[in-house]
Amino acid sequence: MEVDNNSLSAQNALLSKLGISTTDAKPEDAEEELGQDDFLKLMTAQLQNQDPFAPMDNGDFIAQMAQFSSVAGISDMGKTLNTIADQLGQFRVGSSVNMLGHSVLLPGNIARADDKGEVHGVLDLERTSLETRVEFLDAETGEVLHTLDLGARASGMSGFEWTDLPEEYRDGHRSMKLDVTVNYGDGPEGLVPNVFAEVIGASIAGSGEAQLEVEDYGDVSAAEVLRFRL
Repeated sequence: MEVDNNSLSAQNALLSKLGISTTDAKPEDAEEELGQDDFLKLMTAQLQNQDPFAPMDNGDFIAQMAQFSSVAGISDMGKTLNTIADQLGQFRVGSSVNMLGHSVLLPGNIARADDKGEVHGVLDLERTSLETRVEFLDAETGEVLHTLDLGARASGMSGFEWTDLPEEYRDGHRSMKLDVTVNYGDGPEGLVPNVFAEVIGASIAGSGEAQLEVEDYGDVSAAEVLRFRL
């Protein structure tokens, strides 16, 4: 296909006025997107070079301006959202740090005595149980330390506690394993309890999610925590 040299020259002259290079080489720092100044230059050139006998319709002109304003608004909104995301990340860090030294309730069967020398936990029963039992064992030796026979319990959250721990477990240095069995009427079955454990560290994951380092459980997502105890 032959190229009209006059049209090509006119096009190059127009691009030259706009400061747009027609060469293939691009400077290393050239922007890949048109900004507001570029848009205004193009709009001005379009008005200057329009056919005087068939000028641009006012509606088309307004539509172009509205489209550019919409794109610019979306870009500004994106920047604002990024700023808010950064601020939320800082807030998560601060909130997580405030949990250091406190306890959180999470699913697990390893527990230690709290600052009162007691063990507290919660059972989440899917149905009303006929029999409910919590057995405390030494986490290292497996020796049975204590058994709580809770009897029949209604469905839902049901708390339990052991307050008269042996002296060597009251300072929280020795951990215990909890074995829970429930009988809904079909025979005994195991159940994972929810126990309180101390937060010893905090961090923010690459996804921006708050992570709590919990004693005996390692890194735990803040979303997995059922309750905080200050």
